[in-house]
Amino acid sequence: MTTKPKLYKVLSADGKPCNGGTGEWFLPHGKRPGKWMPPIKGELCPCENGYHLCRLEDLLQWIGPRVFEAQTRGEKITATDKIVVREARLLKETGWNERTARLFACDCAEHVLPIFEKKYPQDKRAREAIATARKFANGKATKAALAAARDAAWDAAWDAARDAASSPWAAARDAAWAAARAAARDAASSPWAAARDAAWDATRDAEQKWQLRRLFHYLK
Repeated sequence: MTTKPKLYKVLSADGKPCNGGTGEWFLPHGKRPGKWMPPIKGELCPCENGYHLCRLEDLLQWIGPRVFEAQTRGEKITATDKIVVREARLLKETGWNERTARLFACDCAEHVLPIFEKKYPQDKRAREAIATARKFANGKATKAALAAARDAAWDAAWDAARDAASSPWAAARDAAWAAARAAARDAASSPWAAARDAAWDATRDAEQKWQLRRLFHYLK
């Protein structure tokens, strides 16, 4: 028996679209799915007409404050980074929230951190910033500590960028900058942007596949 891939809808904290679009979705209540949205009239067209949903592999681009599993029926078309459908409803909210978004951003930064530390073995600012952000997510660090970690991570990022500007190690430069910047953004006040940016800082296929597996862990 073939299992259909899950589809997702990303919404803002108040349940409204956060990546374009208008209107409000009918939200699930407990174990009860949200009501079916009114059928879309006219020709379906990506970014213009239709309900837009994500596959798992699309979520790194569209991630936001709230992520719901969605169901469709009727006509649909597949675009490069989304699915456009005529009818849809929200089944349930996933485990994605401010805490898990921050933890995911920490994971992404930490995963590429060894490249940064290979070039700068004595510089622990990025690692310490990630550790502090993870503690904050788990209620074990203060906002003041988080702000200090953010500043330290930015200093590490700029130091790495300045040093790499005169170096032929372009790949090392990019990875080092990505690790430090992701850690800094994770320590900032917007975990949603941090999670998205940390993921997209590393664009190679293998890294994105790892990120998708890790993201799915937090959506359960």
